[in-house]
Amino acid sequence: MESIGSLEEIVLMILLKNERINSVDIAKEYEDALSKNISIPAIHVVLKRMEKKGWVNSEFGEPTAERGGRRKRNYWATPKAYKLVSELNEVKSKLWNSVSKPSLQYVRA
Repeated sequence: MESIGSLEEIVLMILLKNERINSVDIAKEYEDALSKNISIPAIHVVLKRMEKKGWVNSEFGEPTAERGGRRKRNYWATPKAYKLVSELNEVKSKLWNSVSKPSLQYVRA
């Protein structure tokens, strides 16, 4: 299985749940899911890296008046990304299910 960072994993899951999505909307979904802010440039860096790995594809959408005639780049996950995230989640589930009842040291906040 290929190595994947946690930010890549989260962004891929956001891409997988959306047919096509732009970086601004990815950041919004990230912030909603994790209650943490993320910059658009950070999203772009991750998307470019994942595009090079073959996990993400992109294309420009149509120009919009609300953006002064500029186009948004839309992203979507590839079948390779789906397989990677699916396998990773399977491994994580197996590991988590093998964790026995946690001791009190893990329960304390």
